[in-house]
Amino acid sequence: MSDAMEMGKIMLGALIKFLTAVIVVAFFVACSRGPEPEEVTHTPAVEAEDDLNLNVWLERMEVGSRELYSAREAVVDALSLEEGYVVADIGAGTGLYALMFADAVGPRGRVYAEDIEPLFLDLINRRSEDSGFDNITAVLGRENDVTLPENSTDVVFIADTYHYFGDREAVMKSVLKALKPGGSLVIVDYDLKPGEPRPEDKAHVRFGRAGVISEIEYVGFKLAEEKPVEGLEENYFLRFVKADE
Repeated sequence: MSDAMEMGKIMLGALIKFLTAVIVVAFFVACSRGPEPEEVTHTPAVEAEDDLNLNVWLERMEVGSRELYSAREAVVDALSLEEGYVVADIGAGTGLYALMFADAVGPRGRVYAEDIEPLFLDLINRRSEDSGFDNITAVLGRENDVTLPENSTDVVFIADTYHYFGDREAVMKSVLKALKPGGSLVIVDYDLKPGEPRPEDKAHVRFGRAGVISEIEYVGFKLAEEKPVEGLEENYFLRFVKADE
């Protein structure tokens, strides 16, 4: 009997030691893990920031004090767009003109809204859907290429954008390829007049209309007309065609 009791004590002691070891190990493992992570939920922080940035651009570009906004209807009229035309808006930005072009060319027409900033393209897609237009195609361009199909457009429109191009020659060569035979290139940009002080907000404009005409004709265009547009005083309106037409 004493032997059995002694054996029981030994087994009980071993069990206690085993359980103690298990508890100690569990404690250290729990400590090493740290606190349990909180449930991760999706918060559209990035999207909210993007929307904020886009709202800033909308307020900056679509305001009555900006000529290209206040004179937008006259500018579109000056293009003489016809139903079924394919128009490319290069540097489409917030999509102001792309939406107006979509209305002008009708459901049989097509508008390529091109920009190198994906956020603008997202905005244009949203505005197109909200406005009920299904004839606008958002196009992601490159620094040296508008990435449009060859011989695909009747009118290429570049407003307040030309002076931002880094590799202007390469960009305009891609525009030349994108135009259909008989198509037109329209440039609307700030007229930097020689001898006149340059406003602070136009410090990035490096040359006026003479320099623009010279560069664009060098690429393979010829100036067809310089058109006065009601409401445009700081900006010029130039229409070009392919030089061999």
